[in-house]
Amino acid sequence: MDKATNDPVIAYFRHSVATLERAAGDEKLHRAIRTMADLIENIFRSGQKLMLAGNGGSAGDAQHIAGEFLSRLNFDRAPLPAVALSTDTSVLTAIGNDYGFEQVFERQIRGLGKRGDGLLAISTSGRSPNILAALRAARELGITTMGFTGAEGGSMKDLCDVCLFAPTPETPLIQQIHITAAHVVCNLVEYSMFGKRA
Repeated sequence: MDKATNDPVIAYFRHSVATLERAAGDEKLHRAIRTMADLIENIFRSGQKLMLAGNGGSAGDAQHIAGEFLSRLNFDRAPLPAVALSTDTSVLTAIGNDYGFEQVFERQIRGLGKRGDGLLAISTSGRSPNILAALRAARELGITTMGFTGAEGGSMKDLCDVCLFAPTPETPLIQQIHITAAHVVCNLVEYSMFGKRA
């Protein structure tokens, strides 16, 4: 029996690589990335903004992605208007206390969102009630809805104009695929809008 068979560190990395390889060969996932990049570019070129929402690790991913757009990914360029809806603790706790946690993103969408904006919703299960509520509100308001989820997609897949499915049921690996896919989306948008190879 070789060392890798019993070494949980090596085993995890190999399992992660295998999941990334599945994503590398997943044409449906690639189409979702390209479609999202086109939609987000059109949102930005129209003077609109991208909002992002997620819970837990997906909240961290939402903030990470907003930072890549608003600051930079690969090179200096103009900032792009992206905002994560999980960052304002006063807003989150006020809405959570007054209306319930299921409305923490919906209320922000209704207060900040405008027709022509975009919402990128992230949920590894596709079943997070506050994410579903945000997507429903966004659709009512004429906001483009995009989703990152796991292999099954839950209920959110039916509320998204385009949805990316990570090819695994395992939450940590879903999150790895999500942030990798998000970096590809940012690369495509940055290169297309600013003319440098990202």
